Amino acid sequence: MIYTVGEMAKMLDVPASTLRYYDKEGLLPFVERSPGGIRMFQESDYGWLKIISCLKKAGMPLKDIREYINLALQGDETIEQRLELFYKQREILRAQMAELQETLDTLDYKCWYYETAKEAGSTHAPETIPLKKIPAKYRKTRRRLHNED
Repeated sequence: MIYTVGEMAKMLDVPASTLRYYDKEGLLPFVERSPGGIRMFQESDYGWLKIISCLKKAGMPLKDIREYINLALQGDETIEQRLELFYKQREILRAQMAELQETLDTLDYKCWYYETAKEAGSTHAPETIPLKKIPAKYRKTRRRLHNED
């Protein structure tokens, strides 16, 4: 079955302008065009577009996504290069996730801190609690924030 830009965009839950942008950036070399220049998406293009979406969400730069697509279209002799691109992006994403986890831990700690302060009626109260009396899940963050070793 053939799909228009609008139909494919709806299937992917993205604006049609996103698909046009991907095409302009060279990410859709596999998409055929009608004699009049209209993009004609195939069922198989859906999978490509889902991978592109995943790589974008993972923070992969467009140039690397374009490189991945070009390598994939070249065939099995490029498996190693594609794998390296994925390894690299996976490590970048893991580092971002660790940073986000640290941010979430800080917010969780501050929620605990202000809940404790609210109960005591003073923002000084949580600071007087010995480290060993602080719930275990907040100790590492408190040490990090207060430079306690």
